[in-house]
Amino acid sequence: MFRFSLEQKEFISTNIHGRYVLELTSIFNEKFDLEIQPSQMRAFIKNNGLKSGIDARIKPGSIPPNKGKKKLWTGGEDTQFKKGHKPHNYVSVGSERVNGDDYVDIKIADPNMWRGKHLIVWEQHCGRSVPKGHAVIFGDGDRRNFDPDNLILVTRGQLAIMNKRGLIENDAELTRSGIILADIIQKIGERKRRC
Repeated sequence: MFRFSLEQKEFISTNIHGRYVLELTSIFNEKFDLEIQPSQMRAFIKNNGLKSGIDARIKPGSIPPNKGKKKLWTGGEDTQFKKGHKPHNYVSVGSERVNGDDYVDIKIADPNMWRGKHLIVWEQHCGRSVPKGHAVIFGDGDRRNFDPDNLILVTRGQLAIMNKRGLIENDAELTRSGIILADIIQKIGERKRRC
């Protein structure tokens, strides 16, 4: 760990005004024949509450330096996005993708709103939205089987018990039996806590 001497501290204090960290680090290293990093200089400045007088941010209420000036850059117009232009990787609403958890998602709105296909299929079949605190699972465990009879609504509590006890099977009827077992396990747990 580098420790600044008293002379070095005074040098930084007197030379910081109007200089950025990189410039200050460069002249400091030249003066004292050292090779400290800009991060070390930045830490010293911060720890000692020093200010360079340069503020890159525009404070609220102040007038930006480029106000009223037009086109301060050169080139680049050909590569800028035009209004109404869509990027090369744009996908339309209704498109499907497989997410990182291996569920199929459907794009439901722009710019980037996706929803699980199994949730949409279940809601269309049942005519209502998935209630809060509930989940829709695949009865046979196959995340590509969107048959409404294979999609089962469970509470988050039931799902936690079913995952912990391995009650989601390869058969939708066995999984439905697992839901009943999860309810029994949940009731037993509630009884034990009351005693």
